[in-house]
Amino acid sequence: MFSLYLTGDKEIDDKAVFEYLSLLLESGKDSLDVISSLSNISALLKWYVPEINWLGFYIARGEELVLGPFQGEPACSLIPFSKGVCGKCARECKTVVVKDVESFPGHIACSSSSKSEIVVPLIKDGRLFGVLDVDSPVKGRFGEEERVFFEKAATLISSSFVAEYLKELGKRE
Repeated sequence: MFSLYLTGDKEIDDKAVFEYLSLLLESGKDSLDVISSLSNISALLKWYVPEINWLGFYIARGEELVLGPFQGEPACSLIPFSKGVCGKCARECKTVVVKDVESFPGHIACSSSSKSEIVVPLIKDGRLFGVLDVDSPVKGRFGEEERVFFEKAATLISSSFVAEYLKELGKRE
């Protein structure tokens, strides 16, 4: 049951969101729980962060990213590490913030309504297992505050059972 109430104080609300995210990650330990946890996390983060039109996960498999749980319009199913903002994040294993996606060389336009994007790597034991991808219909939507927020969310996810399961899944051919 969803029972997270916001106070209007960003610091208090961020803390509450991260506590709720941690509870979602503790809810189970098998493969179906991974899908459920990531689905609920994508819903929670999209619900909480304003001016977002797409938020979800891509799971690393070989040298490509495979669409995982998300909130928003239908999206690209496969993204090679060599293409787009998500691919750059996966290749470099560092957060990529794009203030205007039309100015990003090789941007993959899964939705014409997306104008800015932030992609954060999900890393466990030095190995990439996926990315958290967030799009906004507002140019320049993502800055330092959002980078810190989404990197903290990625750290929580990366330190959970979800990371172990997805690392193993990515090894399968």
